[in-house]
Amino acid sequence: MSRPLRFAVIGAGSIAEAHAQAIAAASGAQLRAVWGRNTERGRAFAAVHGIEYWDDLEALAASPDIDAATIATPSGAHALAALPFLLRGKAVLCEKPLEISLPKIEALLSAARQSGAPLGCILQLRLGASARALKKAVVDGRFGRLALCSAYIKWWRDQAYYDSVAWRGTADLDGGGALMNQGIHGVDLLQWLAGMPSEVFAFSARLAHENIEVEDTVTVALRYPNGALGVIEAATSCYPGTAIRIEIRGDRGSAILEDDRICKWDFDRACEDDSNITAMQGGKIVSGAGNPKAISHEGHRMLVEDLVAAIHEHREPLVPAAEAVNAVRLILGAYRSARTRRPELLE
Repeated sequence: MSRPLRFAVIGAGSIAEAHAQAIAAASGAQLRAVWGRNTERGRAFAAVHGIEYWDDLEALAASPDIDAATIATPSGAHALAALPFLLRGKAVLCEKPLEISLPKIEALLSAARQSGAPLGCILQLRLGASARALKKAVVDGRFGRLALCSAYIKWWRDQAYYDSVAWRGTADLDGGGALMNQGIHGVDLLQWLAGMPSEVFAFSARLAHENIEVEDTVTVALRYPNGALGVIEAATSCYPGTAIRIEIRGDRGSAILEDDRICKWDFDRACEDDSNITAMQGGKIVSGAGNPKAISHEGHRMLVEDLVAAIHEHREPLVPAAEAVNAVRLILGAYRSARTRRPELLE
């Protein structure tokens, strides 16, 4: 395909702007259209970006002028927005989480399998150079036997954030609070690095916000299949908010990652690349610890370019849907544990 891949953005809310900027900056991609339930907002978005506004999702999905879509709707509407494109064999890059329930995720996976369309998820922290170096160290066995593998997402969102749109903080469309919405980035990165835990035990609370149905503070104890332990702490109740922190520790080494910056890199046996890794500067993939508008679109751009390459190369995206489900499985297990006050085994 010599021409650019023609994209539609589905949803015209706040995160849609990051999608539009990413597509505009990505090689081999072109933004052509937007769909949104709110006509006024959708038309305004279209005018800003010089694209066409569609009010009929099915018609947009069927248009021969659209090759792919990015999904920027509320979390609990991702399947509804993505399925018309997948069923027509068109590539989809979905905002995190992939969906908020396993049956909806299975519907997405089934549609992608049926049509052969690539389906990726925006969990961009995996793409950072420091995160990839940490992953390689785990795969290479440099940590020895893993002992403690943990994630800390201590963010801040003011009440105005939740009040700004009706779906935020609701069980039906947000699917959860600090863990499902904000913490999922750290959850996904941790399980990508250390593997899925086999058992979780969680407590959750709503401490700093009113008129929301979901948690703003949660702690999750983890037990891994190999015997290692860990913790996830996620919050939107911690002013002013700090960078996502991942700690991987074993009997032969320890490493700490904050956003995409190595803060600790200490092993019993040095390797030739260690000095290069510790000298890495933090990349452009940064989180919005205290301000959702501070989130960089660089990770989105990289994932858009990867989706274009995945189509040309007939392969899965870098963050395939079949892997993106893991973070949701872990989070849903933690929510069950918080409700029952009992440990939950993850299937």
